[in-house]
Amino acid sequence: MDDKFHEECGVFGVCGDANAVMHTAIGLCALQHRGQESCGVAADDGREVTRVCSSGSPAALMSESAFGTLRGNLAVGHVRYSTVGDTGLQNAQPIVMDCPQGQMALCHNGQIVNFDELKEEIDPLGPIWRTTSDSELVLQLCRVSREKDAASAIVEAVARISGAFSMVLLANHELIVARDPHGFRPLCMGHLNDAVVVCSETCALDAVGAQYIRDIEPGEITAIGADGIRILRQSPAPTKTHCVFEHVYFARPDSYIFGVNVGAVRARLGSNLARESPVDADVIVPIPESGMWAALGYQEDSGLPLRLGLVRNPYMGRSFIHPDPDKRASITHLKVNAMPSVLGGKRVVLIDDSIVRGTTMTKIVELVRRAGATEVHVRIASPPPVAPCFYGINTSTTAELIAATQSVSAICRTIGADSLSYLSLQGLLDAVGHTHGDYCTACYTGNYGVRRPRTAGHHDFVGVQDIKRAA
Repeated sequence: MDDKFHEECGVFGVCGDANAVMHTAIGLCALQHRGQESCGVAADDGREVTRVCSSGSPAALMSESAFGTLRGNLAVGHVRYSTVGDTGLQNAQPIVMDCPQGQMALCHNGQIVNFDELKEEIDPLGPIWRTTSDSELVLQLCRVSREKDAASAIVEAVARISGAFSMVLLANHELIVARDPHGFRPLCMGHLNDAVVVCSETCALDAVGAQYIRDIEPGEITAIGADGIRILRQSPAPTKTHCVFEHVYFARPDSYIFGVNVGAVRARLGSNLARESPVDADVIVPIPESGMWAALGYQEDSGLPLRLGLVRNPYMGRSFIHPDPDKRASITHLKVNAMPSVLGGKRVVLIDDSIVRGTTMTKIVELVRRAGATEVHVRIASPPPVAPCFYGINTSTTAELIAATQSVSAICRTIGADSLSYLSLQGLLDAVGHTHGDYCTACYTGNYGVRRPRTAGHHDFVGVQDIKRAA
């Protein structure tokens, strides 16, 4: 549904495959839940790097006539989600740039928190900025680097940036991958016959028939080329800070993220929620599709029957998000409809993974009541988000978060429910399995384990409108 956090992108790369371009496009289709506003593919044919980008989903990309002109056994691709006012093809990735070390193409998932400082430092050296995205900074750092070869320039650039990033690049006829030292965003590696595939989620490996090898480790920079795989740098932080919201909402349930199956985690979230917040009711109803797996866990632990009382219109995707919150809420009925035959005369437990702004949940509770429900009890399979994220999620102010300004009881009244309960932070951490690594929970606690951007996520460009976050 619309009332969600949104992450900006997913990345995909292939090295050593004659069908690298098509496999990249297929991989992007598997990752389109991570971004549906723009997408792109760049390929290296041994002479030059060329790219094709398109608005919308990867299906739109493959319909572009220019897509068939891409050649090469090296390719990278990107799907993107952005804030309002920052959705144009100007910021579509891959970003391709001529650097002193040769042509480079970059795909980035995350956010660079020291963007402003580094931009001020290198601007006197004469870079001409092509986008309003912080992702471009990596290539601009390579342009001003004194390193002679591409791999060394990329290692130097990555060593200077802070924040959250999982990147795939084409440079010097190699695929270079990099992940931030804290491991905020997922990045994994697989093999497809003799080719190597790198992508944001394992579901994209499955889509092209690749076999999972391992995750790219936090702080790892690795080059993949004709000479094999070589690790250029390993500099992990003392502790990991995986984004816990990958498990709550971002990733596909069939993916393995940070070593754990996402669907299984979400079922445990629902099970823990049932134990923490039981309710005397007749039926459990998941909010599609985000509440489905938690509802299964809630049903298993509570013993209440689960019914599909809400139907989602599959033709209304994230691309139909309106910039005006009031208008965004008013079109909720176009995306989901309630079934009186299931809900009429019932005490309903509505299950979802999160409430961010509260606008969509208010409309859904209203729909359920109109369908004849006698009681509506909302249960959320994560804690209330009270602080903005500066590591690749589209919140930059507490004003965007209803839980930052209202108590749980006040939110309950706002959305019109008979009761409202959230999963506890401990219940969340127990579900993801803390033994698999440490998680960033800043959006739930306000405790940031990694530095925040100097300007709280707003990057100012001369002659270009401000953006709230970068791709």
